[in-house]
Amino acid sequence: MAGVESDGPDAVTDEPGGAARRPARAYGGKSAEQRRADRRRRLLEAGVDLFGAGPGAYRSASVAALCARAGLSTRQFYEEFRNLEEVLAALHRHVQKAAQGAVVEALAEAAGGTVRERVESAFRAYARVLTAHPHLVRIAFVEVTGVTPELERQRLEARKGWVGLLVAALDEAVERGEIGARDYRVAALGFVGAVNALLYDWTAGYVDADLDTIVEELMRMFMGLLQPPSAEGSAPGC
Repeated sequence: MAGVESDGPDAVTDEPGGAARRPARAYGGKSAEQRRADRRRRLLEAGVDLFGAGPGAYRSASVAALCARAGLSTRQFYEEFRNLEEVLAALHRHVQKAAQGAVVEALAEAAGGTVRERVESAFRAYARVLTAHPHLVRIAFVEVTGVTPELERQRLEARKGWVGLLVAALDEAVERGEIGARDYRVAALGFVGAVNALLYDWTAGYVDADLDTIVEELMRMFMGLLQPPSAEGSAPGC
């Protein structure tokens, strides 16, 4: 699974229900912590392959199938996770964290640009992370939906975070005098939903276009959400 890394040994016990473990000696040149991190990575990689394989893949998966793909035993699985839902939740968090880090970095690098330049830079960074592995897109936006109330809360909280990030960027543009002042939360929610749906359809092969075309269309949509400071002219710098 390209791009997915282990959360590390400390994160294992941060998972709900993570089992307490006794210290263990090094084996095969690796410490107990390193071996656990390696097992966790292999299980997460197997989760991407298994859960993202097609429609309903997560719901038809089993612990035995995941372990077979990872080359590990079910005993080793239950040392890291309580159930498959925890694997799915960890993968969803990974995608969100990686994408958010890329967006924050892109916004910082484009800080001196216009509102369009800043948002386009951020969106391209977001798209690069999500489209790097089509299975991750399916997991993040399809397989994760409606699994359990807990996972649904995690999904909605992640979307709320993206809306907050976009609204903060728009509020900054208001302060710069680039766009008109208004409550952008509903518009931001609609745009985030459109971005995710279009990126998924594109990676699934339902949209015949290159990524530049997708970005350009989404930016047209985004710029249409913005209200200029006055009715007479366009927003400066847009």
